[in-house]
Amino acid sequence: MGLEKISKNVLLKGGTIVDPYHNKTYKADIWLKNGDIFDIGNFDIPSSSDIIDCTGKVVTHGFCDLHVHFREPGREDKETIKTGSIAGMAGGFTRVCVMPNTNPPLDSPESVNFIMKKAQECPIHIHPIGAVTKGQDGRNLTEMGLMYQEGAVAFSDDGIPIQDGAMMRIALEYSKLIDVPVINHAEDECLRAEGVMNEGKISTRLGLPGNPDLAESSMVHRDLELADFTGAKIHVPHVSSAKAVDLIRKMKQQNDNVTAEVTPHHIFFNEEDLITYDTNLKVAPPIRSEIDRMALISAAKDGTIDCIATDHAPHTVEDKETTFDLASFGMIGLESCFGVVNKVLCKESNMNLIDLICLLTMQPRNLMGFDSDLFCKGSSAEITIIDAEEDWIFSKEHIKSKSINSPYIGKKLIGKIKYTISKSHIYKNS
Repeated sequence: MGLEKISKNVLLKGGTIVDPYHNKTYKADIWLKNGDIFDIGNFDIPSSSDIIDCTGKVVTHGFCDLHVHFREPGREDKETIKTGSIAGMAGGFTRVCVMPNTNPPLDSPESVNFIMKKAQECPIHIHPIGAVTKGQDGRNLTEMGLMYQEGAVAFSDDGIPIQDGAMMRIALEYSKLIDVPVINHAEDECLRAEGVMNEGKISTRLGLPGNPDLAESSMVHRDLELADFTGAKIHVPHVSSAKAVDLIRKMKQQNDNVTAEVTPHHIFFNEEDLITYDTNLKVAPPIRSEIDRMALISAAKDGTIDCIATDHAPHTVEDKETTFDLASFGMIGLESCFGVVNKVLCKESNMNLIDLICLLTMQPRNLMGFDSDLFCKGSSAEITIIDAEEDWIFSKEHIKSKSINSPYIGKKLIGKIKYTISKSHIYKNS
């Protein structure tokens, strides 16, 4: 089936509805008319309707990812906004935020407007995150107010940490005026140096330069203190270390403006998985120790981590099929996301499914100020239908991105996206 325009009447029949907004789970049907939610209840089959049998399936809000790279403009050979949208739908995502480290970067009102216009053509909702500094140079602040007016929902120099504390303070003070978060890639570049994986026994064994957890935690500490000082919103991306988790947990006790995300790959893999020199596992920040992995899982369960974000980062085969030290940082992650996090958090760590769904839906939406009451009658449908129990092996056939740099190929996952409904379109996974 793939992607299709939705018909006039669609009935989602016999599923278990998980509504994270109202914290409710119940059996009911959902009746869609022209892509909008017409009613929720138990219905006789309307004539000339498409029936989707949801028996044994979970029907919930469409997922929201605050951290993806769709590479357009500049590297359309890796991904485009359109192909990224299809990858998102395959993974159950109906709304994403695209990072600004494109070529050229999203550092002006005009570049934000470019993304907004491109997004209109896509079957999912796409929101640009604007650069903090012009050209991501770390020195000259962008026109944040004007970029916000054009549609920027947050600001980040993602991939290039803002090293200058004074510049970070100014960015936070300006972001406070428009009440949006600043997202800073949390790595001290001096401490990171040429590190390509977590510093420890494994990096020594493999002969690869290490990136210590201190590189992350020291920057997290600085950013948290600056956010507390300015009263601005700070969002910590792709937390990877127990040290950073401890700092975030402590600051959250006194500051409601602090939020954080974790990626599927940081809770699925540990540094020992890099023994094969799989360059798809080369990411920034690096995959760390088993102690760090378990700390991230605990943080997701106790609320220290607010949401799951994939950090979907497509790269060409040439970027990845090289020596580990020369390979590009990053992996794709949209299509595999639910199977990974459901396996780790629900099946192996006893998290309730509704709590996991909150990490993928309501909480990232609340963080960005998006509407999170998605089962409201009359609203445009953003729905994901899941088989939470299905075991499956992730393969290249499941990848809809333009790039295939995934370390999950050949891995057993649990929980599969069956349908995604967004902007009057429906996507069925084969």
